Amino acid sequence: MLKKIIQTVEYIQSECPFQPEIGIVLGTGLGRLGEEIEVKYTLNYSDIPNFPVSTVESHSGRLLFGELGGKKVIAMQGRFHYYEGYSMQEVTFPIRVMKMMGIKKLFLSNASGGVNPDYTIGEIMIIKDHINLFPSNPLIGPNLDELGDRFPDMSEAYNQKMIDLALSIAKEKNIKVSTGVYAGLTGPTLETPAEYKYIRVIGADAVGMSTIPEVIVARHMGIPCFAISIITDLGVEGKIKKVTVEDVIAVANEKEPFMTAIMKELISKI
Repeated sequence: MLKKIIQTVEYIQSECPFQPEIGIVLGTGLGRLGEEIEVKYTLNYSDIPNFPVSTVESHSGRLLFGELGGKKVIAMQGRFHYYEGYSMQEVTFPIRVMKMMGIKKLFLSNASGGVNPDYTIGEIMIIKDHINLFPSNPLIGPNLDELGDRFPDMSEAYNQKMIDLALSIAKEKNIKVSTGVYAGLTGPTLETPAEYKYIRVIGADAVGMSTIPEVIVARHMGIPCFAISIITDLGVEGKIKKVTVEDVIAVANEKEPFMTAIMKELISKI
């Protein structure tokens, strides 16, 4: 893996001589945050050695290099998922590459289903913790000491200082946000009513199919993380409706400007 990471980093640097400070992962329906970036370079995933290729229609599949909020950033416009058939190591490979390229902090976004009965569709939830319900972990296998400790601490998977600052920014901008626990499942099926109920009972506020593997790998390498989720549908008894991908993207697109405002300001202030 280390050889692949180095090979990939060397290729990217040869094509894009750029030193990023911040890594960003843009999820379903949230790729337009990339339009806020003053882009200097762009690379398609399909052109990058060892990179998976996103098979999800709503994910663009590009690396963007540029400036956002006065910081040099590298942004994944589209991520990889376990349900696409990739291993956990492949899903999280780009995070390792971004770390080797020099990022100091990682920002992630996703669309998720809300199981907290107080939530409404379009709610913006800052993730304060997670529950890993994936059947695997990206750190399973021999540990590479060059990348991180064998048993990384996860007591603060999501950086509290960045959470507090984001809450302050949201208040200043009069944007309603909440904080909550995100549960991660494989997908690609959405959850049954009984599964939604189970996820709520074990302590989650929202459920999705991404983010957690990336955060685990980021914390393995000592990268502080901030993640934000848009609640695009509800898994609350009496409020569960049939949902399509188009529905999810529509809600994400509607609320994206508010998420973008928070992320951009947060990046500028850290």
